[in-house]
Amino acid sequence: MPASTDVAPRPDYPAQLLAVSGRALAQLVRAPSHSRRAVAARKLALHSLWLSAAGAALVIVLMVAFDQTEILLMPARGTPGLWPIRILTDFGKDEYVLSVLGAALVVVALVAAGMHGTRRALLLGFGTRLQFMFLSVAVSVFVAEILKYLIGRGRPFVGGKANPFNFIPFEGTGAYASLPSGHAVTAFALAFAVSALWPRLRVFMFTYAIVILLTRLVLLAHHPSDVTAGALLGIVGAMAVRYWFAARRLGFAILADGTIVPLAGRLKRVARGASAP
Repeated sequence: MPASTDVAPRPDYPAQLLAVSGRALAQLVRAPSHSRRAVAARKLALHSLWLSAAGAALVIVLMVAFDQTEILLMPARGTPGLWPIRILTDFGKDEYVLSVLGAALVVVALVAAGMHGTRRALLLGFGTRLQFMFLSVAVSVFVAEILKYLIGRGRPFVGGKANPFNFIPFEGTGAYASLPSGHAVTAFALAFAVSALWPRLRVFMFTYAIVILLTRLVLLAHHPSDVTAGALLGIVGAMAVRYWFAARRLGFAILADGTIVPLAGRLKRVARGASAP
């Protein structure tokens, strides 16, 4: 007579994948729980206000005093020797950056669904950080697209002249989508997000962002004021997303004075829950 077995069957992989994905999404919309979130919100509002005011003043100064001079100094659009710059600038294209981050999130979910215990928690803790980077870029880019449509600033030499005041609001075409620069938004949002999680990468990431910004100027895709506005928007957008995560105790801690810092320590400290720190 065959021996009976009392081993409970493991949940099937599709069910695990759905559970992992559902929990990863649910953590983003759960009610904020951090006791210091109000202090952090006030600090975020203050910093955002000052950055926006200073940035707006700088954009206006550049528009009036520098934009026309700068674009006249750049090589003609389509110059053959600029092909390395055209390749380099694509590293700041929002579709590419979001595709890479999105693919990484999918891979994390697929692998974590086949894991259990601490290993799954560690991997999903990293997935929470990927969510933060993805949303920092996505939210900032979404706001930028709305602003582009509302402002309708012509790109350099659209209309045949070096006119930094060529505006057709609500025009909705690529020729009138110069302000703010989408590449600058993407690069600086990503640079801030990565630096917020891993401060030691700050110099590298902001060097990357500045290089992307400069490529947009050399290729006559934007005016200096466009990339400045894009950099500001990317940083402020990523700051807002960081607060959203910190208020839900995801990836960040809030100090007594409202400062938001990444969770410190080894990777195992990430594993405080099944899908998030």
